[in-house]
Amino acid sequence: MKTTKASIRQSIIIASLIFGMLFGAGNLIFPVHLGQLAGSHWLIASSGFLISGVLIPLMALLAISITKSNGIYDLALPNGRTYALIFLILVHATLGPLFATPRTATVPYEIGIAPYLSKAANSWGLLIYSAIFFSLVYLFSNHEGKIATLIGKILNPLFLGLLFLIFLLAFSNPLGAGSTANITAAYTNHAFSNGFLQGYNTMDGLAALAFGITIITAIKELGIKKLRQISLATAKSGFWGISGVAIIYLALIWLGATSLHQFKPALNGGITLAQISHYYLGTAGDAILATLATVTCMTSAMGLVIAFSQDFHRRFPKISYRTFLRFNCGLSFLFANLGLNQIIAWSTPILMFLYPLAITLIILGLLSPLFKKDPLVYRITTGLTLIPAFFDMLNALPANLHESQLLQTLLEFAQRFFPFFSLGFGWLSFGIVGLILGLASYVLKERKKTALAND
Repeated sequence: MKTTKASIRQSIIIASLIFGMLFGAGNLIFPVHLGQLAGSHWLIASSGFLISGVLIPLMALLAISITKSNGIYDLALPNGRTYALIFLILVHATLGPLFATPRTATVPYEIGIAPYLSKAANSWGLLIYSAIFFSLVYLFSNHEGKIATLIGKILNPLFLGLLFLIFLLAFSNPLGAGSTANITAAYTNHAFSNGFLQGYNTMDGLAALAFGITIITAIKELGIKKLRQISLATAKSGFWGISGVAIIYLALIWLGATSLHQFKPALNGGITLAQISHYYLGTAGDAILATLATVTCMTSAMGLVIAFSQDFHRRFPKISYRTFLRFNCGLSFLFANLGLNQIIAWSTPILMFLYPLAITLIILGLLSPLFKKDPLVYRITTGLTLIPAFFDMLNALPANLHESQLLQTLLEFAQRFFPFFSLGFGWLSFGIVGLILGLASYVLKERKKTALAND
């Protein structure tokens, strides 16, 4: 049955779908870890984290709405078909079998099961756990039309109930005062910028682009067919879904900061979450956390594999949706068994390269009505952003690779000539200059057209 616009009930279902897809593995561990790093500067760090982890994903959904795109490829298409396809592959490889999707299995395993097994047994434990995890992800994702019902009505309420219990106990009996927690050196003077960069690790800016096609498919399944109403439903539901993520982020960051009064800074937020749940609930808390992490990471994994399979099936229609689904789940299972630490170490450089390109693409999408999607504006902005993004990627490579003389020479060059490079924002000035030059070129071209028409 066709409807002209989304009802309140339908908006809630889609908002819940967006929330469930975005909130996954990284969304649990990175905010808590940020709180421990920022200490009493947790609120300043939170503001940076919320911009990259909440505002940019919301802007991504709005960009998809404004441009009436079905996802990453359509949004990047003004840069050319080749660029759009390469960007699509890079983003989905990052969100898919290389980094984000394997992480959805390793995070709940590390915080819920690994502490109870010996080091020797952990490799077998991860193998068995990840095999079961991705088998269930494949089973649930096999029927893409049921994704809204499954995530929105069943898994999300279960996850929220478990998370609320931990928050309730922590707020009623705090571990300490966040305002007096110790601050690490990196967050003493640059809490905002470091918080912003930590938001990259959630990968939600990229995920929001990738989930565009899944969200639009789910909206159409509800009977909303007109392009304008699909865009409005995406924007409205996106705001409410991502607002829920923001509230949980603030609570988790505060929880991390207050935990410093009871626990030493941990290597990752998963360890801290396990310590907090055990502090309040003992062994029962461990079981709750393991369940919570598995449920939320599974919803995120489902969103990732479905978006991957839908987008690639759309680009390569001769290969079925289910073939791409099997490929993604199988490869994610293999990469998950490399372990969480290796996944995080190698994902950071890729994110430092992709995020600037994604942010500029999102901004161009939002501003596109001003210049009618003129490809020249896109290409100038993207071309200039590519240069510092490449150097940001080099700077984020693992420490053992920094010993190369060539790499040191390149980084010294960037440090000297790229504004804000040391803060991780070398792309910012280049992107702004590119946008200004692109818009100026568009205005001059339009004036020339008008002048010729009047002659």
